This record gives sequence, structure tokens and C-alpha cells, in this order.
Amino acid sequence: MTTPSDIAFSKAVKAVQERKGSRAGYAKHEQRGGMARDITADLAAFIAQRDSFYLATASADGQPYIQHRGGPPGFLRVLDERTLAFADFRGNRQYISLGNIGENDKVYLFLMDYAGRSRIKIWGRARVVEDDPALMQSLFPAGYKANVEHAFLITVEAWDSNCPSHIPRKFDAADVAAAIEARETRIRELEAEAARLSALLAASKRP
Repeated sequence: MTTPSDIAFSKAVKAVQERKGSRAGYAKHEQRGGMARDITADLAAFIAQRDSFYLATASADGQPYIQHRGGPPGFLRVLDERTLAFADFRGNRQYISLGNIGENDKVYLFLMDYAGRSRIKIWGRARVVEDDPALMQSLFPAGYKANVEHAFLITVEAWDSNCPSHIPRKFDAADVAAAIEARETRIRELEAEAARLSALLAASKRP
């Protein structure tokens, strides 16, 4: 019986797991279903908060390539329990991912949440849509300044989460700026309150 885990755990991988002593544990996990395939509500919520991810492709002869994809939070859309999509914005126009997918539709998405110290791995198959303006427009984030060249549709074949080990905690600059502004606002409020109470105290001491 095959499971979604078999996409990542090839015979060669399982042989290494056996040699390193982790195969038995993963075998038990596979007996319980292994990696997930359907997009759950929790995964959809995680995806909706992401403003970037990494997309890995490979050519027909196995030459790997990874590229960053970024946009407003939620630009990577969940269309249904097995399908993701995003509008691909114009970049340096090398089209390596596009060319790779044209001859090898296997893709891998890596999504990071540094603040929450969590990560999601997604294996799938992609197709590029260039002749559907309505679809590309529906995937375009409102108000975002970019040119859309095509859309990616990804059928999810397996996904898994990683433990937080060794993930450095980092925060977005906008979140840090908002936290600092909130602190400064609170400091101003406390200073104003202190000044008011000081004035009242001083007034109470006058003859």
C-alpha cells in the first residue's frame, strides 16, 4: 500500500532511515496514514498568513532550482482541498521555473513562519496557465503593484510540517515597527498621566 509519504520517502531514503535507525518510527507513522494529502483548515489558515514561500522545480534531467515567491499575505490561494494557486508576477524574466515545469511538473513548496518557528513542506504537480485572464485576475491581490504574466495551479500530493528545532525566531519589519509604535504610544500616555497626577499633587500642596 502506498501513502503520500512515499513521495518523499523513496526506497533510497527508506534505506538510509533503516541504516540510521529512524525507519521503524516512520513506518508506524505511515501505518496511521503517513503524511497528509488534503488541505486542512489549519493548513489553509497557515497559508493565508504567508507573504512568501520557496518554489522548487527540476529540469527533465534532474537539475534542481529554487526560487522565492513573494506578495501580500494570502497571495498563495487555496482553491479546494487539493489545489493551490497563485498569480506569478513579472521578475527577472529568466523563466527557469516555467521551463522546468514544462518538462517536469513535479514541484515542492517550502513555507516558513519565523515568528512562530514553524514550517510546512508541500509536494505537488504544477501546471502553468497563460491563456485565462479571468483566472489570473481572480488570483491578483487587490491593490498590489505588479504585472501578472501567468498563473500557477498546483495539485497537492503530500504535505508535512516540521518541528521548530533550529528555526531562528525572526519578525517582519512591519510587525516590529507596529510593536515599537504601540510601546511609544503607551509611554506617551503614561508620561501624560504622570504629568497630570504631578500637577494635581502640586496643586493640593498649595496653601
